[in-house]
Amino acid sequence: MSVAPPGTTDGPDDADRPVVEAVDITKRFGSTLALDGAGIMVRRGETHALVGRNGAGKSTLVSILTGLQEADGGSVAFDGRPAPALGDRDAWRQRVACVYQKSTIIPTLTVAENLFLNRHARGPGRLIRWHAVRRQAAELLAAWSVDVDVRQPAATLSVEQRQFVEIARALSFGARFIILDEPTAQLDAAGISRLFTRIRDLRAQGVTFLFISHHLQEIYEICDRVTVFRDARHIVTAPVAELSRSALVGAMTGEDVSLPENVRRPALTGQPVLLSVRDLVTRSGAEFSLQARAGEVVGIAGGGGSGKVEVAEAIVGLARPVAGTVTLDGRVLRPGNVPDALDAGVGLVPQDRHREGLVPGLSIAENVTMTVPHRVGRHGLISPGRRDALTRRTIAGLAIKASGPHVPAADLSGGNQQKVVMGRALANDPKLLVLITPTAGVDVRSKQTLLGVVDDVCSQGTAVLVVSDELDDLRICDRVLVMFQGRVVREVAHGWSDNDLVAAMEGVDLDHV
Repeated sequence: MSVAPPGTTDGPDDADRPVVEAVDITKRFGSTLALDGAGIMVRRGETHALVGRNGAGKSTLVSILTGLQEADGGSVAFDGRPAPALGDRDAWRQRVACVYQKSTIIPTLTVAENLFLNRHARGPGRLIRWHAVRRQAAELLAAWSVDVDVRQPAATLSVEQRQFVEIARALSFGARFIILDEPTAQLDAAGISRLFTRIRDLRAQGVTFLFISHHLQEIYEICDRVTVFRDARHIVTAPVAELSRSALVGAMTGEDVSLPENVRRPALTGQPVLLSVRDLVTRSGAEFSLQARAGEVVGIAGGGGSGKVEVAEAIVGLARPVAGTVTLDGRVLRPGNVPDALDAGVGLVPQDRHREGLVPGLSIAENVTMTVPHRVGRHGLISPGRRDALTRRTIAGLAIKASGPHVPAADLSGGNQQKVVMGRALANDPKLLVLITPTAGVDVRSKQTLLGVVDDVCSQGTAVLVVSDELDDLRICDRVLVMFQGRVVREVAHGWSDNDLVAAMEGVDLDHV
C-alpha cells in the first residue's frame, strides 16, 4: 500500500484545468427539485466558498461531487476528465473527499486504524501487521504536519484533531480536492485560527478546498472566491474581495436581511431578580456567580476551555456541580436534575443538536412536545390533536420549513432542526431560556429567526442566557460575562466593540497592551 506524498503535481497540460467543474446539474427527490440547472467551477489551488440558506442545494451538490448520488442531468468533470462511474469508490477517493460537520471517524478504533480502515498492511496468512500500520500512519501524519499520536483511541481526539485526521486520510488516497462542510461549527476562536493556518499550509502543498459555511466573516478571511446557491439554483460566483457582505447576504436570500446589531436596550433595574447563581463550581473547576433580572439577556462568552458550556450545563441540570446553588424565581433547583429544572421553568437549546437536541427518528411533533406531556394530554394519555395543534403553532412561529407536524426531524435541514430544538425549549413557556451556541451551522435567515425569539420571550419576562463565542449571538445581550480559564474575567455592557470582546475572550487586556 502506498501513501501519496505531499507536493504531488499534475502535468503541465493540467495546470489550468479546473479541479472540478459541475455544469447544469439537475436532481430530483420525488416531487422536490433539489438542484435546478446548478453548477460550480473550482480552480486549482484556491479555497472556494459555497454558501446558501439551508435547503438551497449545497448538500445535494456535495453528494454529487463525491459520488454518493447521481445527477438526473448535467455533467461533472475532475481535471477536465469525466467523473468516474458511481460504483468505482476507489476512483472517487482519489479525486475528492469531504470532511463533514458530523465526523466519520470511528471513536472505538485508534487513529491508525481509522486512517487505514480496510486497507491495513498484511503479512503471511493475511494477518494484519499492526507495527507496519502504526508506522505508516505516523509517516502519513508527519508528511502532512498533523501532530496526533496514532496509537490513541479516536474517541479522545478533539474536534479539531478529528478534522485534521480526516483530511490526512483523504490525502492518503491521492485526493487533492477537499470539501470542508461547516468545519468551524464546533471550534472556538483559537481552533478556527489553527484550522485556517493548516488550510493555507495545505494549499501551498497543492491542495484545493471547497469551504461550506454559514459564518460569512470566515468566507472573507479564508476564501478566494464564493459561489451562492438559492432555491436549488446557482445565483452568482465572484471573487470574495469584489462582493460586499450585504451583497452576499442579498444573493443568498433574494432580499435584504438584517443581522443583529449591538443596539442599546432599555434599562432593567426595576425588574425583579429571577435567576440567582451563587458560588457555582463545576467538575472542571470553573467558578461562576450571576444574578439576572426578568426580561434580561445575559451573555456568557469565552473560548474553548473557558468553562462557559460547563457552567451553562450545571445551571440547567445537565451536569452536577461540585458546589453552589441555582435559584429560579425563588425555587432552589436540585443539582444535576433535569426533570426538576424543567418543572421549575427552564428551557434549553443544547450545544450539539445532533447528540443532545433531537431524536431524528421521531416527528417534529414528538420532538417539540416530549418535555410537555401535561400540555398535550391528560391522565397519562397524549392527545394527537392537542399535540399537533401546539406543533403547528411552533412551525408557524419559527418559520420551520416542513409540510406538517408528522415530518421526521431527520428529514429537515440543519437550520430547521435547530428551530425544532428551540420550539421544544419554548413549549413550556420558560422562566429561564438557556441558549448554548444557538446558531451554530445555520443560515442567515434561520439565525435571524432564532435570535429574534429572544426579544419575544424577554417581553414576557423571561430571563435569557446566551452562551456562545459567536459575536452575532452576543449582540442581542444586555451585558456579557467573559470567561477565561474557568473564571469570569470581565463584564461588558451593550455597546462593546468586537475587538474588546474578542480580546477578553482570548485573555488579552487591551488597556495594558
